[in-house]
Amino acid sequence: MGKITGFMEYQRLAEANEAPETRKKHYREFVAHLSDADAKIQGARCMDCGIPFCQNGCPVNNIIPDFNDLVYKQDWARAIETLHSTNNFPEFTGRICPAPCEEACTLRINEDPVGIKSIEHAIIDRAWQEGWVKPQPPAAKTGKRVAVIGGGPAGMACAQQLARAGHEVTVIEKNDRVGGLLRYGIPDFKMEKSHIDRRLEQMKAEGVKFLTNTVVGNAPVGAGNGKAAPLDPKKLLADYDAVVLTGGAEMPRDLPIPGRDLDGVHFAMNFLPLQNRRVAGDKSVPDLWSTGKHVVVIGGGDTGSDCVGTSNRHGAKSVSQFEVMPKPVDPLRNPVWPYWPMRLRTSSSHEEGANRDWAISTKEFIGKGGKITGLKAVRVEWKDGKMVEIAGSEFTMPADIVLLAMGFVSPVQSVLESFGVDKDARGNAKATTDGEGCYATNVPKVFAAGDMRRGQSLVVWAIREGRQAARAVDEFLMGSSVLPR
Repeated sequence: MGKITGFMEYQRLAEANEAPETRKKHYREFVAHLSDADAKIQGARCMDCGIPFCQNGCPVNNIIPDFNDLVYKQDWARAIETLHSTNNFPEFTGRICPAPCEEACTLRINEDPVGIKSIEHAIIDRAWQEGWVKPQPPAAKTGKRVAVIGGGPAGMACAQQLARAGHEVTVIEKNDRVGGLLRYGIPDFKMEKSHIDRRLEQMKAEGVKFLTNTVVGNAPVGAGNGKAAPLDPKKLLADYDAVVLTGGAEMPRDLPIPGRDLDGVHFAMNFLPLQNRRVAGDKSVPDLWSTGKHVVVIGGGDTGSDCVGTSNRHGAKSVSQFEVMPKPVDPLRNPVWPYWPMRLRTSSSHEEGANRDWAISTKEFIGKGGKITGLKAVRVEWKDGKMVEIAGSEFTMPADIVLLAMGFVSPVQSVLESFGVDKDARGNAKATTDGEGCYATNVPKVFAAGDMRRGQSLVVWAIREGRQAARAVDEFLMGSSVLPR
């Protein structure tokens, strides 16, 4: 490393951001990437640790020590080349990835880890600014046609890799715009959609075609339209040399308790996409707002946090967030890598205002005239892995809108069934990731990757699986592949 003692001389520096009361007034991104000088110092903190566990902690296996050192040396052109060698879309991960690489950082054992995510953010923003991100069309075409079903990060990564290998690729997306949950799940204040749009322009220049407002089989209609055209899976298999299923895990976990049918109880993903569409300038967006309401978000993960941030921007009267699991302990050191550490995490949305509570089980939604007015809940504790209610801890609280953000159980089953794809015990497409025939399903020519195969996961895992599936498809079509795995 260029600065051997840097980790002892410099402290971790967080990216600058707007104050909560200011940023709650708009839907734009509010986190600024590091300056060149600050990025240089943060790159200097990367240790000469011998074994870079950060690369194993990163699902796409970013070559992290190399680009950290290049940023320290201010060689930004080589830094983005290194970063792009493993990650098609670092502007996505540099903004919304929870950075498992940092939890794996050797420095994390007894100090704040290297700010890998902030360095990645700075590299890709500098690359776009300098015009270094350009289309990479193939030198020759193979004549093979591939259909990628699902335009989220897995589908985008898979399509881009296959197009660069010379195949004719068509991405089929049920929504009116490509991007998946990046487009219609992640709020604009976390990632503005212009980042998706300019990648799509790059992909179009590389030969990728996009077919939106199109559903496959009996899949539900996507966001922003009610007139999606259906495609017969049999026709797809006849028209294309390979089909890759890269849809998301879109079946939300429900809470079937008394009062669930009351007006005002919504899945998070029936709430969040509406605001994204308003920001995009869509007209006739349904009126589902948190303005002036008591909002209760059930679920303590990222989706719940996004509901908190959006509700605060709507001008909610109050925002509360419940989690059924205990409040995480937050020891100074939690050396549990390679397992994800159970630490208390406070998101930017929580900083903007939320009443957070843990070990809460909601028992009943209560209402009047068919509309929700509150809920009944009880405190719980966990004994021998089982949830036990605490006697006498029952309480009620007002709620004008409840948002269910408890995760997702599986991809849309009708898509898998329309192709006849075998499913695993969790309802995901059954396909291995290693050995001969990896990412291939039981149906000839049909592959699966991303949340469609692995279940609910991170954007960075979607990119990894999309890239690896592209190599598997290329090998299937051509007998061998030069695409990276």
